[in-house]
Amino acid sequence: MMRAMVTHFSNDADQLRAEIAATAARMIAENGADYSTAKRKAARQILGNGKTRSDTLPDNAQIEEEVRRHHALFFGESQPARLRYLRQLALRLMAELAAFQPHLVGAVLNGTAGAHADIHLHLFADSPKDVEIFLLNKHIDFDVSEAPPANPRREPVEILSFLWQQEGVHLHLYQPDDLRHLPKTTNTADNARADAGKLATLIAESDTP
Repeated sequence: MMRAMVTHFSNDADQLRAEIAATAARMIAENGADYSTAKRKAARQILGNGKTRSDTLPDNAQIEEEVRRHHALFFGESQPARLRYLRQLALRLMAELAAFQPHLVGAVLNGTAGAHADIHLHLFADSPKDVEIFLLNKHIDFDVSEAPPANPRREPVEILSFLWQQEGVHLHLYQPDDLRHLPKTTNTADNARADAGKLATLIAESDTP
């Protein structure tokens, strides 16, 4: 009897996670929501305003897979072209920012970027002021915000956000020694990153029949 009850509970939890993941994925793909916000709103939409058990929430990897399915189902013709455009744009921007060892992260890298996706780059500089001055010299107006560090012992991560070629760009500023690590982004399950060489290879591979 106990074993059957556990199995039933597990199936219910799996079903709820799948529903929340699919709903969150739609918000990400169609409205440009970030993963954390989409997961929270999806859980509230499906479960109401009560306290949500952690075992009913999908992880970001499950949501990311649902984003891929959503794109394939509803944007199968337009999304690949959008993704290629954003990757090419990111590569050009990385060339401009070469002095700060830019690395691409997030949806544009992992292939889930859709109509509302922005470009996220990790930069590595001795001081955030170096990047700020660089942008000001290029006559680029930007907004400044912060994100929690991956290591709680470190300072918050400064983020510079602006429009470039009519697309949203977010520069996450790290210290040079952070290049040896893989700090997680806030918008995606995938915490990998790619330098300009890897991105160029990725673009070339996607163009190969």
